[in-house]
Amino acid sequence: MALPLMPKATAVWLVENTSLSFEQIAAFCGMHSLEVQAIADGEVAVGMVGLDPVANGQLTKAEIARCEKNEDLRLKLLVVDLPQVAARSKGPRYTPITKRGDKPDAVAWLLKNHPELSDAQTCRLIGTTKPTIAAVRDRTHWNAANIKPRNPVMLGLCTQRELEEALALGIRRGGTPLPPQEQEEGYGEERDDEQPWSQREDAR
Repeated sequence: MALPLMPKATAVWLVENTSLSFEQIAAFCGMHSLEVQAIADGEVAVGMVGLDPVANGQLTKAEIARCEKNEDLRLKLLVVDLPQVAARSKGPRYTPITKRGDKPDAVAWLLKNHPELSDAQTCRLIGTTKPTIAAVRDRTHWNAANIKPRNPVMLGLCTQRELEEALALGIRRGGTPLPPQEQEEGYGEERDDEQPWSQREDAR
């Protein structure tokens, strides 16, 4: 079944802005109802910004209203008549030249917020190299003074789904995630008052 763009962020929005049941939201977003309930209880996706499926053309207000009246109904994803995106083959990820300078920022964000990821996973996720990861981690990168941790999803280096799948795999392989309260809120947008990576004492 086709899923909406960024399912977890969509679930956050539906929890916060509709009276749909957990089961309805879970079915639409491809999640378990208990995970949706955990979002509502503030135990999962803490600080995540919800993604409006109406604004991005994946649902209509009428469809939401229809399902709010009957918990047995299921939301129907609007199908856009566009060509299917070809699945990315294994191998190095191509990154446009304009975005290549953002990779060290993405590496810094992943090192800071998701230690459960291995270097190999980070390489595959955003198309970087192990020497670059090591240089950012050790703060020996040539541009270390200007590196600021930024979420690779917001930088366009990977999708939210790819990030979530990589994190789940890292945990299954024995990686230890940070407690939610220690992770950056939201999607890691750059802040004017944020120190460069080379000056952060808590850099990993």
